[in-house]
Parts: sequence; C-alpha cells; structure tokens
Amino acid sequence: MADCNSVTVFAAIGAAYIGYKVFTLLKTLFDVYVAPGISLKKFGAGQGAWAVITGATDGIGKEFALQLAKKKFNVFLISRTASKLEAVAEEIASQYGVETKCFAMDFTKGNPEDFSKVGEILNSIRVGVLVNNVGVNHEIPTPFEEEDETIINNIVEVNIKGLMKMTKLVLPQMKTNRNGLIFNLGSFAGLVPTPYLSVYSAGKAFLSTWSQALGTEVAKDGIVVEHVNTYFVVSAMSKIRKPTILIPTAKNYVASVLSKVGVACGANVPFTSTPYPTQGIVNWVINNVFSHHFWVKHNDSIQKDIRKRALRKREREQAAALKTQ
Repeated sequence: MADCNSVTVFAAIGAAYIGYKVFTLLKTLFDVYVAPGISLKKFGAGQGAWAVITGATDGIGKEFALQLAKKKFNVFLISRTASKLEAVAEEIASQYGVETKCFAMDFTKGNPEDFSKVGEILNSIRVGVLVNNVGVNHEIPTPFEEEDETIINNIVEVNIKGLMKMTKLVLPQMKTNRNGLIFNLGSFAGLVPTPYLSVYSAGKAFLSTWSQALGTEVAKDGIVVEHVNTYFVVSAMSKIRKPTILIPTAKNYVASVLSKVGVACGANVPFTSTPYPTQGIVNWVINNVFSHHFWVKHNDSIQKDIRKRALRKREREQAAALKTQ
C-alpha cells in the first residue's frame, strides 16, 4: 500500500510539473500572437511628448525613430555622425510632420560635457519615451585574454555606463510627471552566457539585472521599464543581410516591440519582454528545455564556428590587399 501511495504522489507531482510547463507554453503563445501591449498614448503619443533615441541613425535605432514619429511623438535623435542625424531628422519631419532635435556625440568617449548638453536639451522638452539603443560589440568572436583593451573599454563605456547616464538624465522629469517608458535593448547573449563575446554578454546580463531592479524602483512613479530581449535582427551590427523566420528586419522587429509593451512574450523575469513571436518561443525553449550548461556549450560551438569563418575572411582580405600593392 505504501509503495502504491508513493507512486501516486510522484505521478501527481510529475503531472503537475508537466501541466505547469504546458501552461507557460500556452501563455507564451497567447502573449506573442494575441495579447495587446500598453498603448503608447499612455506615454504621450500625439500629445506633444518626445521620444529620445540613442544610436538613432541606423538599424533598430532608426526604426524606433521612424515608428515613434509615426505614432506622433516628437523625436530627439542622438548618435555619432551629425550628417546622418540631420538626414534622418529631415526624413522624419517630411514624412510625419513632428518636431525633431539632434545631438551628435560619441558614446565611447563618455564625455561629461556631452551628457551635460544632452541634459539641457532634455530639460527643455517633455520626455515620454527613452530608447536606450546605442551599443557596441566585439568585432569578431574573440577569447577574452586576446581581446583589445580599447574594444573592452568601449563596450563597458557604451553598453553599461552610457545607458545608465541617459536614464539618470530622464528619470527626474518622468518621476515628476509620474509617467514614462524606458526601453533597454538587450540580447540573448545576456540570457545565456556567450563565450568569445564575454564582455558584450556580461554587459547584456548586467542590463537584464539592472532593468529588473530599476523597474521595481520606479513602478510606483508610473514609469515602465522594458528590457527588450533580442535575438538577431537584420542590421549592420549583426552583419545579417536577409531576414528569416527567426531573424526579422529592423522594421518588423521594432513594430513588435512597440505593440507588446508590458507583455512578457516568453521571458520569465520581471520587466523583460521577448516580443518578436518566434524569438519569444525560442526564449521559452531556452528557459524550459535542456540545461543551462547545454545552452552555454551550444553558444560556445556557434561562436567558435563564427570565429573560424571571420578569421578566414580576414586572411582572404589581407591576401587580396597584398596582391593590389
């Protein structure tokens, strides 16, 4: 009788566990395909509010600028190259008739004067949305001990320090207004440690943890922090040129982000969303299938392969350059 009771208990526990996993999968599917996000009108769309976008002249950043302008936010664009900023601002103004401001700065410098000037501009406008998009990565997958110190310092300066400084500049007025939305653009490299991209991966893991802590702190002030967990997107940074079922264009990706504010979509930590449908499902798989060790080893094999191909490409380019001399 005792043995039968034990079997029954273990069977019940197993059924409950499987039932929970099925429930989380169904919730993920509901989130990514059905559930609506918080309306951007809550944050001042069409009401004179401004969206501030860093890294705003290419890829995901430019798409955020275009799509937020289409939603009738005025836009403040921050990036490194003044000519590119002006071109994007002109495109936005002509297409959507909203106000624009630009400021050219190099986030790798971490120049206090630049942030001071940005702060002055921010204090003259009502900020509804901040998009912390600017970021740098390793040039190719590289063992930590071999990585160039400049690249390491740039990743830390831009991906960690820069976004914290930008966030600290907008928080006072958002708290005063009791309203605001902060997008922190994350990466699957922060979800699963990624060998050969160790500094970038650690920076994105920091972003995940920091967003959860910050989001908890400011929720009482009416501010929404959204750590956006991102897999690959077609962009210059990713070096991917063609979309697939798992890798969207920047346009489609940003549309999914803006439509799913506040919806987890496969993520299982607070203040985090993986809004693109297939990426949300992959996020669920990583959280629920195989071990963490498995996924780290999987990343290791992927990055080793990418590194081999990148080194071969460098060799070909060097050989071609020698021939032309």
